[in-house]
Amino acid sequence: MTDATDTVPAVDPEVSASRRATRKKWLRRLVVMLAIVGVGWAAWYYLVARNHVSTDNAYVNAQMALVTPLVAGSAIAVLVEDTQQVKAGDVLVRLDQANAKIAVAQAEADLAAARRRFGQTVATNSALSAQVDSSSAGLLQAQAQLRTAQAEFDKARIDLQRREAVAASGAVSGEELTQARRSFATASAALDAARGGISEVASARRVAQGQLAANDALVRGSSVDTDPAVRAARARLDAALLDLQRTEIRAPISGVVSRLQVQIGQRLNPGQTIMTIVPLERLYVDANFKESQLGRVRIGMPVELTSDLYGGDVVYRGKVVGLAGGTGSSMAVIPAQNATGNWIKTVQRLPVRIELDPAELRQHPLRVGLSMEVEIDVSGQ
Repeated sequence: MTDATDTVPAVDPEVSASRRATRKKWLRRLVVMLAIVGVGWAAWYYLVARNHVSTDNAYVNAQMALVTPLVAGSAIAVLVEDTQQVKAGDVLVRLDQANAKIAVAQAEADLAAARRRFGQTVATNSALSAQVDSSSAGLLQAQAQLRTAQAEFDKARIDLQRREAVAASGAVSGEELTQARRSFATASAALDAARGGISEVASARRVAQGQLAANDALVRGSSVDTDPAVRAARARLDAALLDLQRTEIRAPISGVVSRLQVQIGQRLNPGQTIMTIVPLERLYVDANFKESQLGRVRIGMPVELTSDLYGGDVVYRGKVVGLAGGTGSSMAVIPAQNATGNWIKTVQRLPVRIELDPAELRQHPLRVGLSMEVEIDVSGQ
């Protein structure tokens, strides 16, 4: 029995050589393409990528204004709603003004009374000054009367002494001597009365001078507008008017009303937060970069940002305005601790504050909390 043997067709050497040449050609092309890609990537990295740092861990933020009443009162009107646009100075809430108006009326009455008391003090000062002048004139008159009484006393004394000296010789009658003694007694009494009158007038003058000095101290160097009591009353009136003005709660900044927490009839107290206003034209971005990305980041560097809200079609341009004083974990309410010996190193992130262009924000508004993609150009470093 003869075994059947399969015959393998012979490969044409020319075909085999052609196939090897084709493979080598495609391999050369692949190598060239890889080389071109590698050179292109290297060029892109050295010219572009290494001069930019980026992160998608970034969020829109703002210095929001908390609206709080400065005086206590009941809300009688709430003039805004959540999401409403307001301008700085717009009235947001009105409080009951009854008590504030009473306080203003009382302060106005106190100011009028203070002005009246000052006028009375000035008038009393004039009266006391006239009284001092009158007592001075009275003292001069009393002094003149004392001199007259002294002269009469001296004359009566000399006349009595002369008559008593010659009375023993009978040159003077008893009636003349008695009359001389009466005249002396009358002159002595008049002298004592004149001296008492001077003391009385001088005492009254001293009292009037003391009252004038005390009263004058209240008004010396002052007018009705600079008197301390009047100024204190005016300050109380200004405070009452300010409290009345504060019964209208106004927007401290322009923006959008958020988290409205007040209703008509609600009793409000000073310091109680009743709403928040978000300034949409003064937003910024807090971008959390890895610590390894921040070696070349400096304040003032240009930044390009895109938001998930608008996608890549809208590009915001801003600049770096500051770097946080600590990483996000170190500034957390409960900072991370490594007291148990955790040797796994965690890459930390540092918040970078980025300022946005208000004109771009007006054209494409953002909202607090929206996600952003941030790319910082560090080529200037």
